[in-house]
Amino acid sequence: VQLQASGGGLVQAGGSLRLSCVASPMIFSISDMAWYRQAPGNQRELVATITRRGAITYADSVKGRFTISRDNAKNTVSLQMNSLKPEDTAVYYCKYVGWHYWGQGTQVTVSS
Repeated sequence: VQLQASGGGLVQAGGSLRLSCVASPMIFSISDMAWYRQAPGNQRELVATITRRGAITYADSVKGRFTISRDNAKNTVSLQMNSLKPEDTAVYYCKYVGWHYWGQGTQVTVSS
């Protein structure tokens, strides 16, 4: 049950990062996918989802700044993050929707 997120780092406010997540091919092909994030002291929150057919939803806090996408040939889901704000600082996780499995996240830190 592979879920490996990468692409995090330290960036100044207003900057951009692109997160990627490699998934298990068999599960990815039948799953909707999501990105979550968890900031220190906060509960994990849903950032964006994308269905197998490409329908997309975003949290209000990231609309217009983040873009989720999936590459079914490469079994990857990505999150392009633009106009980053300090409040976007968190550990970001990708997830199979409907599965109780959390892979390793990637740290995103936005400095002011």
